[in-house]
Amino acid sequence: MRSKLFVPCSRPEFFAKALAGAADALSFDLEDSVPAEAKAAARERLTEWLRSDAAAASAKRLIVRINAPDSLFFADDLTALAGLRVDLVNVPKVESADAVRAIAARMEEAGIPAGLLINIETASGLAQAGAIAAAHPRVTGLQAGLNDLFASLGIDRRDARHVHAALWSIRLAAGEAARFAYDGAWPDLEDTEGLRAEAALARSLGFVGKSCIHPSQVEIANRLFDRGEDMARARRLLAAAAEAGARGHGAFLFEGAMADAPAIAAARAMLRRAGEAA
Repeated sequence: MRSKLFVPCSRPEFFAKALAGAADALSFDLEDSVPAEAKAAARERLTEWLRSDAAAASAKRLIVRINAPDSLFFADDLTALAGLRVDLVNVPKVESADAVRAIAARMEEAGIPAGLLINIETASGLAQAGAIAAAHPRVTGLQAGLNDLFASLGIDRRDARHVHAALWSIRLAAGEAARFAYDGAWPDLEDTEGLRAEAALARSLGFVGKSCIHPSQVEIANRLFDRGEDMARARRLLAAAAEAGARGHGAFLFEGAMADAPAIAAARAMLRRAGEAA
């Protein structure tokens, strides 16, 4: 899931275009991009589309960002997803492990089998990120919500030091619970260099992909988060480790550098995150 494109549910004419695009995942948004008076109509349009043959046949990961648990729209959003093709439910502004467990319980009651992608976008959510990630087996990942987080605290969104600090904390929280970490959206469509820099930082920290608010950002995210060569190297390293182990060697020379147990564990973890047996 190198790229995840937000698709406003108030603009159903974008659904088919997004499905035909290059994003690995589509995040149908019922939250920020939909005004309060249009929530019900947007929800109805989304559920109609999710029942379509196009949605059922899509190889993309289909995600729905619902409204926050303390909003007037949360219950209706969640109920509407019952029986539909949804791979992940993205929940904004979650601030505690108890909130996650309550959401998971409601999903089970409604018969919604999807996983949970939890946004970390408040100070309380960041402080509780580790507990949130580990709160329930349905949680598959944490997503950084830096725009909301920084705005609420008066933090400069463009200062890379602040971005690193927040992403580092979210990545450690996700990693401790063996969940993936996903980068949030870069808000300035004109500043592609800023997008590249932030995506490169997130990738270096082990985030698996980046959210996009416009199709023009998808190509950049796909390129920066493409781990094809990294995975190929990991497979080569594991093959070399097996040969070294057969000779009784725990450490060995691999492509010009020494490799040992930590390098082997890292290669296995990378392939495991990508869904390969290691």
